[in-house]
Amino acid sequence: MQRHTGRFSVYIRPFSYVLDLIIINFLAYNFLINSLHGFYYHFFISFSWVVISWNVGFYEVYRFTKASEIIEKIIKQYVVFTIVNFAYIGYFLKFSEPSTILKFVSISLLLIATEKLFVYYFLRRFRVVFGGNFRRVVIVGEEKNTSELAHFFNENPNYGYKLVKVFDLKNSKKQEIKECQEFVIENKIDELYCALSDLSNTDINNFIDFTDNNLKTLKFLPDEKEPTARNLRLDYYGYIPVISLRNIPLDIVANKIIKRTFDIIFSTLIIVGVLSWLIPILAIIIKLESNGPVFFKQKRNGLNYHEFDCYKFRSMTLNDIADLEQVSKNDPRITRSGRFIRKTSIDELPQFFNVLRGDMSVVGPRPHMVSHTEMYAKRIDKFMVRHFIKPGITGLAQTNGYRGEVENEKDIINRVKYDIFYLENWSLLLDIKIVFLTVSNAIKGDEKAY
Repeated sequence: MQRHTGRFSVYIRPFSYVLDLIIINFLAYNFLINSLHGFYYHFFISFSWVVISWNVGFYEVYRFTKASEIIEKIIKQYVVFTIVNFAYIGYFLKFSEPSTILKFVSISLLLIATEKLFVYYFLRRFRVVFGGNFRRVVIVGEEKNTSELAHFFNENPNYGYKLVKVFDLKNSKKQEIKECQEFVIENKIDELYCALSDLSNTDINNFIDFTDNNLKTLKFLPDEKEPTARNLRLDYYGYIPVISLRNIPLDIVANKIIKRTFDIIFSTLIIVGVLSWLIPILAIIIKLESNGPVFFKQKRNGLNYHEFDCYKFRSMTLNDIADLEQVSKNDPRITRSGRFIRKTSIDELPQFFNVLRGDMSVVGPRPHMVSHTEMYAKRIDKFMVRHFIKPGITGLAQTNGYRGEVENEKDIINRVKYDIFYLENWSLLLDIKIVFLTVSNAIKGDEKAY
């Protein structure tokens, strides 16, 4: 049975490979000195380009890929391709004009990035205007478990998915599944999305067999009661397949170094550029308004559940329940100056010292006081997963409306959901995006900042 999904999409990736190789070889020939015009150098840059692209996933761009992920791939390709060019020329030619190489690589990547982003946005626009390059999909499952995905497909045609029908399994499940499979064949459906919570193991195996035998793509929606979906990774021990239940990018040494470097540079800039003059000013204001220290120190749980002292500017009067009760709206313990520094998140700035020490990161799951961590660990499924990475001054959950006081169980469940998504999908660009959103929210004001 021939598979028809993608239509001309299947030609985009090989065409991109060929076009990109033409670009880098053409520019190398025109920009670099004559000694680099030989076969060996052109073979080297072509071969290294392909190998690097495989490793960084440069051409692994799908209709659901975000633009920020494409930019991250471009940056990685640029850095590694620059390094291997310098390595080749330094070793074989002892070439002493780095600016020429840097110019060649920079212009090459600029042209390729422009081409890559043009194709990406052209296809998104093409799908909306001309209705082409679509994947026809059906959804299987009750409305409460599938409504968000159905809404996404209907409201985002630029992603290239056309929702044809939803099988809600309200009547006879067995009969509806049979009707669904017949519908998929008759209407040339490309992909099926099934809610796991509405299917038994037998039903799941049934769909797997059906899609495998009919060359259809099958995807599952996790149980909405779960904080997040599992980010599974398949490895092979010899020829034995082994599934890891969670893939954490920050377990990779190179990513740890990148994140730690960003933390050190960013925290140093804040400490030197902001805290060096802000601390004396706030120290005077805080001391004049109430008795007690300038800084508030509290035990919190961090990486691997280890406790550390988390620092903040003191925003409350001294009280015996600071380590037991969260701050609530109109809390009488908050001072006048404390209300302002909490509203603007200035009280969190001393945590950049925690970042410099290595207890925290600029971006990560927000740490809770020890008593609350113990309570949530017992009540909230997967709460402890947050401690696989360092806690942060800000995080993905905070930029999506889940900061400050936990008013109900839904708040903490959603916070955990975003935190686990972050640790399973970390990237430097995501960190930078979260930092910008945090600053933007602080300037605009957050209704949960009190």
